[in-house]
Amino acid sequence: MTDEGTDAGLWLIGLGPGDLGMMAADAIERARGCEYRFLEGYTATLPEEEEARLESVVGKWERVMRPMVENPEKMLAKAKETSVALLVVGDPMQATTHIDLESRCAEQGIDFSIIPGISATSLAISVSGMQSYKFGRQVTLPFAYGEYLPTSPLELIDANFVNNLHTLVLFDLDPTGMGVESPQPMNPSQAVDMLQKMFEKMVEGEGAVRESMTVPLGSWDGILLSDLGTREQRVVSGKLEDLSTVSGGRIHCLILPAEFTGMEREAYERRRPHR
Repeated sequence: MTDEGTDAGLWLIGLGPGDLGMMAADAIERARGCEYRFLEGYTATLPEEEEARLESVVGKWERVMRPMVENPEKMLAKAKETSVALLVVGDPMQATTHIDLESRCAEQGIDFSIIPGISATSLAISVSGMQSYKFGRQVTLPFAYGEYLPTSPLELIDANFVNNLHTLVLFDLDPTGMGVESPQPMNPSQAVDMLQKMFEKMVEGEGAVRESMTVPLGSWDGILLSDLGTREQRVVSGKLEDLSTVSGGRIHCLILPAEFTGMEREAYERRRPHR
């Protein structure tokens, strides 16, 4: 054990969705007790003001980006001897990269512990007013990389819709796809434009518009959720063509509803902007 009382090994610690005030007491205690603290900075990010006060909450820390997390030899070498915290915004096991870390620790006989945090995924469903049991598979909407534009996100959205399931759409954070530079999160205008381009590519590839997608994409219902778990949190419902014009905010995601229940329709209407 370290002098501070935290066992040696790798500790994956959830910081919560953005406001450090939502960080669990156990997460703070364990992070403070670790010899080394690394903030993972590419699957999610803290608001600037929260990042600025992170040291006062948990102690000194160092940022790590995708290369060090996906090739974690240096971090694991430290974890063999002492306590190492990998601080992750949201819930640490939401990303497959972090699941890989558990596997690596098991192979090398390194103790591995998880302290969950509140995730934007669970918050989005909670504050949307939609029923949690009516959600299908969640989707990440990526930037187009060069000429490469996958249509699989829209295909999954359509599959959920056909099965009368809502879809939570997470927006990409990194236009480069490399996870090295500071993230530049996708905004609502870019997201709707990306969905439209995917739709057009699907029609071209399939030779026709799917029966389930005959309504123009801009007329689809949506719920835009911005900066969840922070003081700037905002939830707005409306047609996609209107949501695409929403400005401001830092991190966004989108819910594309299937058929509403009566209470869900009322919740959706309450989230429309005041006219």
